[in-house]
Amino acid sequence: MHPSLHIQGSVATITLQNPELANRLSVTDLEAIQSHINAVNKNPDILALKLQSTGDYFCSGFDISSLDKGAEEKSLLFEVIVNAFEDCRPITVAVLQGGVYGGATDMALACDFRIGSTATEMFMPAAKLGIHLYQRGLERYVSRLGIDTAKRLLLCAEKIQSEEMKTLGFLTSLTSPEHLDQTADNLIANLLKMAPLSLLGMKKHLNLIARGCLDINELAKDIAQAQNSQDLQEGRAAWSEKRPPQFTGR
Repeated sequence: MHPSLHIQGSVATITLQNPELANRLSVTDLEAIQSHINAVNKNPDILALKLQSTGDYFCSGFDISSLDKGAEEKSLLFEVIVNAFEDCRPITVAVLQGGVYGGATDMALACDFRIGSTATEMFMPAAKLGIHLYQRGLERYVSRLGIDTAKRLLLCAEKIQSEEMKTLGFLTSLTSPEHLDQTADNLIANLLKMAPLSLLGMKKHLNLIARGCLDINELAKDIAQAQNSQDLQEGRAAWSEKRPPQFTGR
């Protein structure tokens, strides 16, 4: 089955559904994900996007067996999709229940938060296969994990387990398999309590800072919008009155 999209309230969920092949992604799968992300970005009510999968493995990356014809165009589509996760308007949370392999490691790094279980492991065999990772994938490895770790994982193709993934910063949180979904849901529930203009604005600019692409004019514009928002007034009032704020994104 191709990846599905489910929307409930302010939360969208994309689910990879090819467990028999370790959720390996075909071109058709990538096109479905692209359509889902576009739909999410167009819906202003969605504040969080969860990426999850069925089966024992999170994802084994792009189906490299399809690279025999039109290799450059097909591999470019994978890069476009992964970049779309980083550039996605809502906050993105990857739920990693098992193995994260190949390009899926970059897809996870493109998400704002990565929740793993003790069954999670990662392996990026690009150098063993003769594959050269694309620009923003290299940038994400360095900005998220640091240059030494990036070299170790990309050049030496080391497989690492969940505890070390947490130590290296690949995982935001590490929990037991039975608590994985609840941990992710708790994180999302906390994010939904925040003022949308501040939440999504800072997410966008933090990612741009990590890439060295901050636009100070856009940053100033978003700061001004938040400072002049009804949500700022509501946040101040709720703080003073010791009650939960009721933000509207305006």
